[in-house]
Amino acid sequence: MAKARTREMREGSGDAFAAAFELVATPAIFGFLGWLLDGRMGTAPIFTVAFVVIALAYASWRLAHDYGESLERARVVRHDAWRAEGSPL
Repeated sequence: MAKARTREMREGSGDAFAAAFELVATPAIFGFLGWLLDGRMGTAPIFTVAFVVIALAYASWRLAHDYGESLERARVVRHDAWRAEGSPL
């Protein structure tokens, strides 16, 4: 039981680190590409800001969507376990 709990904690912290990295790295990469495009076209930081906002919005939406799906899967597992074991009352 302790090994399963430890594995679950490590998996959860790994998922959290990956999500945090994605929320930081993706907008940074797109911001850099927008900065290069702005420099090449001679525009104000229009593309930099636009790319960062779009990348951040998508990364946030994806994180929320994945979290919602994982909550739904956990709810189904708990519900199935409850139905298999019967009502606790």
